[in-house]
Amino acid sequence: MGICLIKWQWPWILHVCLLFVAVNRSGALTPDGEALLSFRTAVISSDGILSQWRPEDPDPCKWKGVTCDQKTKRVICLSLHQHKISGSISPDLGKLEYLKILALHNNNFYGTIPSELGNCTELQDIFLQGNYLSGLIPIELGNLSQLQNLDISSNSLSGSIPASLGKLFKLMTLNVSANFLVGPIPSDGVLANFTQSSFFGNRGLCGGQVNATCKDDGSSANSQSPFSDQNQGKKKYSGRLLISASATVGALLLVALMCFWGCFLYKKFGKIDNGGLAMDVSGGASIVMFHGDLPYSSKDIIKKLETLNEDHVIGVGGFGKVYKVAMDDGNIFALKRIVKMNEGFDRFFERELEILGSIKHRYLVNLRGYCNSPTSKLLIYDFLSGGTLDEALHERSELLDWDARLNIIMGAAKGLAYLHHDCSPRIIHRDIKSSNILLDGSLDARVSDFGLAKLLEDEESHITTIVAGTFGYLAPEYMQSGRATEKTDVYSFGVLVLEVLSGKRPTDASFIEKGFNIVGWLNFLVTENRQREIVDPQCEGVQAESLDALLAVAIQCVSSSPEDRPTMHRVVQLLESEVMTPCPSDFYDSNSD
Repeated sequence: MGICLIKWQWPWILHVCLLFVAVNRSGALTPDGEALLSFRTAVISSDGILSQWRPEDPDPCKWKGVTCDQKTKRVICLSLHQHKISGSISPDLGKLEYLKILALHNNNFYGTIPSELGNCTELQDIFLQGNYLSGLIPIELGNLSQLQNLDISSNSLSGSIPASLGKLFKLMTLNVSANFLVGPIPSDGVLANFTQSSFFGNRGLCGGQVNATCKDDGSSANSQSPFSDQNQGKKKYSGRLLISASATVGALLLVALMCFWGCFLYKKFGKIDNGGLAMDVSGGASIVMFHGDLPYSSKDIIKKLETLNEDHVIGVGGFGKVYKVAMDDGNIFALKRIVKMNEGFDRFFERELEILGSIKHRYLVNLRGYCNSPTSKLLIYDFLSGGTLDEALHERSELLDWDARLNIIMGAAKGLAYLHHDCSPRIIHRDIKSSNILLDGSLDARVSDFGLAKLLEDEESHITTIVAGTFGYLAPEYMQSGRATEKTDVYSFGVLVLEVLSGKRPTDASFIEKGFNIVGWLNFLVTENRQREIVDPQCEGVQAESLDALLAVAIQCVSSSPEDRPTMHRVVQLLESEVMTPCPSDFYDSNSD
């Protein structure tokens, strides 16, 4: 009888138990907590700040980075900036109905900005700058009527600026700079109040705010008519394509964009007539030599330059084509051609070149002189037979061993340190990258193109510099403000070190497909104590102590905070004392870890 009673009561008992579990679970964590747990689930790695977010807590108000209203216990602030967080932003954040501040800037977030954020109608501040977010700016952000500050700069956002943002009448600050945005900036509503600084670094934008006239080809009119059914259909369709492309071929998109800018720079700085350089050096050209560095007459040099054509081109960079010049006595030089840019170009250029020509250092490429022609400047440098570091790392079959890589890093560091601390006036390079490190026959490094970024500076110089130095090398604050400092050079040098260590470019597809650049990949490996895995597995002779010390230097250099980066003098000291003199018996075997 008792057994039968138990069998009869079992379904009821089970129901009661399940109901208790459900009630207990709902009591264990609020809906806001559930939304934040979904956010944590989408995070791949961080510096550990999310480790104390526990589902058994009664509410998330004591979690790090979370602030709640004292009375309602609802989440009003999520602040997790600069915590090396990698992953996508969960759309469940849109369930935080009372959220006022969302600060996720200077991390490694990738993917799209969730359109669900448009449900958080209490939002006043959104800070998402300094990540790797892609795709479109959600039109749903126009629903945030309380929004006062919106910063989504220094990402990889594409498409147009939605007209819905013009309805944000409380918006006081807006920053969408340093993205890949295109098309006319809507002129209706509050967007008309913002100046060029809000849109800096988006070459495809046009409108009165950026002093760029939009092409009147019919498409512009459509793009400014948000209530056109046909246009809305096009926007939705193109939006789906862009989001899909962002998710599947983000790396290819970045490569295509860089190729586009490369072509732009080629046309702006590198294009010459079919007649070679004859048009440049004939009719009024003169040779200026620095300190007798060119033991030839001006007539002999000009005669040699007139014979150069496309067959003599050995490179094309952001500042122009580079030619190989072989004199009759066997001496070889490199000639860089730069097109004149404005009326006051000659006087400023010559004054700056005099300064650059006076700078002599073992680890800098020597500027011998220049040819002053009516249409261009032809800079004459020493020719280095080892080519560029970029070619040595990525294009040649022969591999650089550990000692060679350390020697190159050391030479580049000393050259940059001289520019920053010892030459007068001090010089900020602005464009440190592997293609601007040249190698001689012994694989000793020479820093090239120093001073040229400043030399060519005009009202568009900040844009030219950003494009010339790929986004993977540029410091976050430089991407945002366009202001170069010694610490932005230090960041670029840190990226260069990681490139030499890994044998991969800073925006290699293997990083991009995971939402990283090389710095983001390093940060991810550091959180898992796997930083040694960044080293090129084909590099022979790696020493563990030396590698660890070099990684420590690189990590300091690529800090997101400029104040935490060392000076280049300090970098040289660390390299000499801790990297170049490791324990000789401590070799690193990449297969042993």
